Amino acid sequence: MLMTAQPIGHARPARGKNARGKNRRTNRPGPARRASPAVPVPTTGRESRPSFAALGVPAPLVEALDRGGVTAPFPIQVAVLPEALAGGDILGRGRTGSGKTLGFSIPLVARLAGGHTSASRPRGLVLVPTRELASQVHDVLSPLANAVGLSVTTIFGGTSQRPQVAALRSRVDIVVACPGRLADLLDQGQCHLGDVEISVVDEADHMADLGFLPIVRRLLDETPFDGQRMFFSATLDNAIDVLARRFMRHPTEISVDPPAAPAALVHHVLTISAADRTEVVAALAAGNSRSLIFTRTKHGAQRLARQLTAARIPTTELHGNLAQRARQRNLAAFSSGAARVMVATDIAARGIHVDDIDLVIHADVPAEHKTYLHRSGRTARAGADGVVVTLQTDGQAREVRALMSKAGVVPLAATVTPRSELLAAIAGPPARRVTPTQPPAADADCRNVVATAASGSGAVALSANYRSRRPRSSRSASRG
Repeated sequence: MLMTAQPIGHARPARGKNARGKNRRTNRPGPARRASPAVPVPTTGRESRPSFAALGVPAPLVEALDRGGVTAPFPIQVAVLPEALAGGDILGRGRTGSGKTLGFSIPLVARLAGGHTSASRPRGLVLVPTRELASQVHDVLSPLANAVGLSVTTIFGGTSQRPQVAALRSRVDIVVACPGRLADLLDQGQCHLGDVEISVVDEADHMADLGFLPIVRRLLDETPFDGQRMFFSATLDNAIDVLARRFMRHPTEISVDPPAAPAALVHHVLTISAADRTEVVAALAAGNSRSLIFTRTKHGAQRLARQLTAARIPTTELHGNLAQRARQRNLAAFSSGAARVMVATDIAARGIHVDDIDLVIHADVPAEHKTYLHRSGRTARAGADGVVVTLQTDGQAREVRALMSKAGVVPLAATVTPRSELLAAIAGPPARRVTPTQPPAADADCRNVVATAASGSGAVALSANYRSRRPRSSRSASRG
């Protein structure tokens, strides 16, 4: 597999004022920056890659990486770091597990080190689509930031804004945020983006899918025109191209792996009877493998998780009906191995970064091929092996064939029943069954909160966990 880095011809137009009418320095695009040479870079074989130090990473960050067990850069980091450390705009494509989070975290921290941050005016901004992804980007950034005396905080809905506002007032340097809550804080005057030197948009294509791009554009309009921008995505489609043309100046495009399923994955399409669906899923999840199961709906995820737990398979769930504390608790249980099976909606396709997931099961057929690739990308990360199983009924066969063709996948196909030997072969050695215990009573912080995908103002509602039916006085009190 080869990777290339090359300049592309985007040039953002000059503008004299931001969205709020404040004067801003204009800057017409100059000549293209010198980009990394478009030469093939091997994506395997760590012995052929340069060290972090050789790529220009400052010594304190190299030491922090070493303490975290990160001693050799991934291919996307090899391509991104020289240009990003020099201040160039980056348009990067890489699937989850390719190492893109470190690819933007290192230059973000390195370039902000030693500067001064004012109250409520962060100098670094990372926009992400989900709370889970915000937390995990924060976990990657924090040790690097600590190494050079910087601070990081997360801003997202589903939790009180008071600690977020307190962090901003305490002059936090870098903010990792979901668009809706951050836009809300801007409207309240609790945060200002006029000092942002470096802006990162992660999972930009998922932002587009959720209808967040209008809010992302508004937020980026609040940042200085001449700041550095880095956009990362699993796919670079038309919506991302429009964003890049508006906000980037001669970015370097970095591509790692084509937008197709990784070769280390084994894909199965299993035809089942609709009545056998739950039993087939239970048979696949009954092995020792760490398994991630996807459904299309929140209620479907809840129901399937209950059914697997009743079958004595330790299972947790992740979806939009859970409050933030419950989501964090369930994700921690899955990450630690306390629960080796998780049932999730597509919110987790972008938010989960858990190593050693062996098996991904599409209990419901994905809506499109991009969703299939994002879901499947939870396994076979960083060169590891993985298995992906898609369940279909006879009536869905045509839809699934078209989906696999667009995804560039040639799956192994079979018709199975709950007692088929193929299911046991995929699942692996059976795990010990666990008698389910009575779940703890939900407290006020763990009550279900409904969030639905939307666009425009509805997208703000999704990210900020807005609940329109609460009385006005209650809403005002919760905002603090």
